[in-house]
Amino acid sequence: MTLETRTLDESDVADWVRALGTGFHRAPSVTDEEVAARRPGFDLARTRGAFDRGRCVATFRSMPRELTVPGGAFVAASAITNVAVTATHRRRGLASRMMAADLADAKERGEAVAILVAAEYPIYGRFGFGPATWVVDWEVNVPRAAMDGRYAGPTDGGRVDLADIAEVRKSGPALHERVRALTPGAISRDGRWWDVVTGEVQFPSQPWTEPFVALHRDEHDEVQGLVAYRTIDHPWPGKLPRVDAQVLQLIAATPAAEQALWRFLLSLDWVTMINSGHRAPDDVLPLLLGDPRAARTETHADFMWLRMLDVPVALSARTYGGAAARLVLEVRDDAGLAGGRFVLETDATGAGRCTAASPADAAELTLDVADLGCLYLGDESASRLAALGRVTEHRPGAVGSADTLFRTARRPWCPEVF
Repeated sequence: MTLETRTLDESDVADWVRALGTGFHRAPSVTDEEVAARRPGFDLARTRGAFDRGRCVATFRSMPRELTVPGGAFVAASAITNVAVTATHRRRGLASRMMAADLADAKERGEAVAILVAAEYPIYGRFGFGPATWVVDWEVNVPRAAMDGRYAGPTDGGRVDLADIAEVRKSGPALHERVRALTPGAISRDGRWWDVVTGEVQFPSQPWTEPFVALHRDEHDEVQGLVAYRTIDHPWPGKLPRVDAQVLQLIAATPAAEQALWRFLLSLDWVTMINSGHRAPDDVLPLLLGDPRAARTETHADFMWLRMLDVPVALSARTYGGAAARLVLEVRDDAGLAGGRFVLETDATGAGRCTAASPADAAELTLDVADLGCLYLGDESASRLAALGRVTEHRPGAVGSADTLFRTARRPWCPEVF
C-alpha cells in the first residue's frame, strides 16, 4: 500500500475536513458550508495529510503561537492540533511521519518549542514531548460551599456587570493580552479564536449558543476580568431549585477580579452546582469557599505538552529562582532536533542565559528532551524525575540546583484548548 504524506493543496481541503471528522468520530461526511467555515482557520503550508489512492486518511495541523514562560516573556511556539488517523490506517507510522516533518519545519522557522494538548497520555512522549502543565475541573456544590448568601457585589470599589457579545469582542482581546503576560503556560489568541467564541464564525456541525458573560471593572472602570458561562435547568424535585452553571472561561488580571467573578457565580439564584471548567491545579477557587470540600475534583490530568526545538533560546527566555547559578545539562534527543550539552547561567535577578557547552564543560545533569519539557515551565520537580531514573546527576547537588532554578511559586496553566 502506497501512502503519501504531504502538505495540502486547495483541492485537498474538503477531503481533509472529512478525514478530520472521521478521525474524531464525528459525521463521516461534511457539507460545503462546513468546509467553507473551517477553511479560513488553517494555513495550507502548515496543514498535512496522509493520502491513500488520493483519499485523505490522516490529518495534522500546526499554528503559530506565543507561549508565556516564567518571568512574563514570550517564546515562539508551534501549536499542534487536529492530529487524527482513520481507523483503517492506524499503526502505519502516518502520525510519526507528519510529526517529524512538522517539527523540522518549525525548527527551521525559528520556533523555540512545539506544544499540543494530548488526547491520550501514551502517544507523544516518543516524539520528545513532556507534560508541561496540568489541569483541574471542580464541581462545586453551592449549598455546601457555605458562602455568605447576602453577597451583593465586590467590596473593593469595583463592579461586576453582565455584558453582551459586542462588549466581549471589544474588551476581551486586550484583557487576555494582559492576563497571558501574567500566566506562564498561556498562549496567544488570534482574531479567529475570538470570532469563533463570540459566534461571528459558526460551524454547521457544532451549533453555537450565546453564553452569559460578566465583566469585572475596577474602581477606575477598567476591565480586569471576564467570565463566560452557560446554565442547565433541571427538573426541580420537591419544588427545590436545581440549576447547573458551566464555566466556559474565566480570566482575570487581578486577584480582586478573580475573586469577584467566582463570588458572582456562587451567588447566582437557583444555581446549586457549578462546574469550574479547566483551571490551574493550584487555582484559588476551593479556598474561596467556606467549605473547600464543596469543590469536588472531577478532573486532574496532564494538559499541555511541550517539546524543545531550540534549547538555548527557550532556556534563555525564562527567569529562574535562587541565587546566581551555573548548571551544565546534557539533553538527549533521539530525533536530533534539540539534543546536546548546554550551559545555563543565571544571575541574582533570575535572568538566564543558555549557550552551547564547550568541550571542557562536563555534564552535571543528563535528561531526555521530553523531561526537559516537563521542567521548563516550572511544574515538575527534578528530584521526582531523578527518583524515577529519568534525570541522572553527575555532580552532587545538581538535582537540587535544578529544583531551585526551575520551580515556580505558582503552577503554570494553559487556559486554551487548541
